[in-house]
Amino acid sequence: MAFKGFPDETFEFFEGLTADNSKTYWQANKHIYDSCVAEPLRELFAELEPEFGEAKLFRPYRDVRFAKDKTPYKTHQGAFVPSGPSTGWYVQVGAPGVRVGVGFYEASPARLAAIRTAIAEERRGRQLARIIAKLQRDGWHLGGDTLKTSPRGYDPGQPRIELLRHRSMTLGRSYGFEPVIHTSKLLDLVRADWRASTPFVRWVTENAG
Repeated sequence: MAFKGFPDETFEFFEGLTADNSKTYWQANKHIYDSCVAEPLRELFAELEPEFGEAKLFRPYRDVRFAKDKTPYKTHQGAFVPSGPSTGWYVQVGAPGVRVGVGFYEASPARLAAIRTAIAEERRGRQLARIIAKLQRDGWHLGGDTLKTSPRGYDPGQPRIELLRHRSMTLGRSYGFEPVIHTSKLLDLVRADWRASTPFVRWVTENAG
C-alpha cells in the first residue's frame, strides 16, 4: 500500500512506552506498534526502494546483555538502507517525532583506517569537508562517536583533525512533529534529503576500503 504518513497513534505509542517500558505495556499495545509504526515504515521504504535499495527494519528489542539499563524495548524504531557495511541511509520514528540520517555507525579497524587515510589526504579530505559543510549549511547536524584526543599517528594540527577523531560519522536532521509527518508528503521530503546526502554516503562507501 502507498505511504500515507504516520498517524498520531504512532507517537502516542512511543510516549506510553517511554513512561512504561515493560512487557505488559508492549503486549497490550503491540497491535498499535504493528499497524502504526512497523507498517507505515515498510510502506515508506517500499516507495524508496527503487531508487535506494531494500531496507532493513531494526528489531524493537534492546540488547541488554551487557547494559546497566535493562529496559527491554527501544523507545524509537529505525529502518536502514545499506550502501556498505554499517553505512547508508536511515529513518527513525519515536516520541520526539521523525528524523532522517546518513553515514556509518560503526567501522572495523581496517575500514576506519581507510577512512582516516582518505580524510588526511588533501584531495579526498577536502572533498569530504566540502560535502559536510554544505549539508550543515542546509540544516544537517554532524554526529558520531569521537575520540577526545587525536588518533594515533595523526598530528593534532592536521587541518581536518576534528573529522579524523570520528570513530563513526553521521549526519542527521529532524522533522519533529511538523504536520507533514502525518501525510504522504513526508515521502518527498525523505527522498529529497536522501538525494542531497548521497554524496556523503558515496564518499564513505568509496573510501572505506
